Amino acid sequence: MPDLTLSVFRGTDKGGEFVEFTVEHGINGVKHQDDTVVLDLLHLLQATQAGDLAVRWNCKSGRCGSCSVEINGHPRLACATRVADLPPGPITIAPMKAFPVVKDLVCDVAYNYEVSKKTPAVQLREPDNDDDWRTIHQIDIERSRELGRCIECFLCQDVCHVIRDHGPEPASYAGPRYFARLAEIAWHPLLNNSREPATPAVSKNPGGLGLCNVTRCCTDVCPEGIRITDDAIIPLKERVVSEHYDPVLWVLRQLRRPRARDG
Repeated sequence: MPDLTLSVFRGTDKGGEFVEFTVEHGINGVKHQDDTVVLDLLHLLQATQAGDLAVRWNCKSGRCGSCSVEINGHPRLACATRVADLPPGPITIAPMKAFPVVKDLVCDVAYNYEVSKKTPAVQLREPDNDDDWRTIHQIDIERSRELGRCIECFLCQDVCHVIRDHGPEPASYAGPRYFARLAEIAWHPLLNNSREPATPAVSKNPGGLGLCNVTRCCTDVCPEGIRITDDAIIPLKERVVSEHYDPVLWVLRQLRRPRARDG
């Protein structure tokens, strides 16, 4: 197999540039097999040509979400992107564009944790009796559990056009990862007041939900295959509309309101 050319971003938040490296076939036993991943190549660079290359990683198993980068312009996990699956030619590796660069391929993702602090915790009610458990269907459990599979790689946040175009502003826009979190809470079958407008997940424009125009780009990059758009964002939008803007429901609420007695 021919040698590989890697174009890797080197720099900080002050600026930087892409530096080309040639990875020779067979160095340190890395044979470019079908199961060789991009993270293997980055480790190889650290061992042979760029010992100070900064890259964040932990498990190398696609479970921790640490090694998020942009490979050939697409947000991906470096440990889950096989070299054999990439098109022939140079491989470009860059940090996530939506977040400030700390060094090389490492980004400052603190914004996401600030948003997480504002996400409500799950408050479950105690079942009244055994019948409550029997009325919980498996499909309801799976609906919430699917959204809970998130590994917080923040690739969905990185690819979101709102964050890319306007920058991370936790006060106004949460982003797709936290829309999925709000939906996970809202769909839980034992959630307190799960159908009440006061629930944060269905308050007016929760986390800037109205800014999302449903491009499905977050769903496309999710390494866990979570259908963020279809199973979280769209249903949340529908519930917000039903709770706050549906004219039929508004009339029904007015009819149900207790009226003050005359005199």
